[in-house]
Amino acid sequence: MPGRENGSARVRVRVRQHNLFEAAAVYVSASAEDDQDRMEEAAGWVSPEALSFGVGELACRAVIALARERDESPQSVARSLLGLPAA
Repeated sequence: MPGRENGSARVRVRVRQHNLFEAAAVYVSASAEDDQDRMEEAAGWVSPEALSFGVGELACRAVIALARERDESPQSVARSLLGLPAA
């Protein structure tokens, strides 16, 4: 377990590990709330590649959930969310 010396006593420091989905959820929600500090914090929890994968997975799941809720195709929902014309 990681630790650091504090005089003659050894102090244990437990660092909480975050998974890529947690990082993505915090990053995206912070972005939606324009919270730059929280975005930077979440971005530091995992590698840029892992964060990118997590954000992509979150986007996919969100589009699928909205498509089901709206009874529309995922493509239609995605284009609507981005302000694109119907294909």
